[in-house]
Amino acid sequence: MVTEESVLESIKEIIDPEIGINIVDMGLIYGVDIDDTTVDITMTLTSPGCPAGGQIVNGTQHVTQQMDGVEEVNVNVVWNPRWTPEMMSEDAKDELGIF
Repeated sequence: MVTEESVLESIKEIIDPEIGINIVDMGLIYGVDIDDTTVDITMTLTSPGCPAGGQIVNGTQHVTQQMDGVEEVNVNVVWNPRWTPEMMSEDAKDELGIF
């Protein structure tokens, strides 16, 4: 059975290529909703002009689509609230030296 936790764990393999931290710890994932075999992911990017945006969104969809029990994946990119470094996990902040 697909759970929010299993989806988040799977998409941790998607690394923001500019920063080198996975997108979950970066705080880019705002929500995961599961309805039977459909997964809806609400996420953002570090900025609207993020040059790696397409790569990150496509990677998120691809990795989730490969999970057992998932038939459909919808990735919704939103800009509100805007991403800030404060949204990062403590581990990500430590790795980047942000206190």
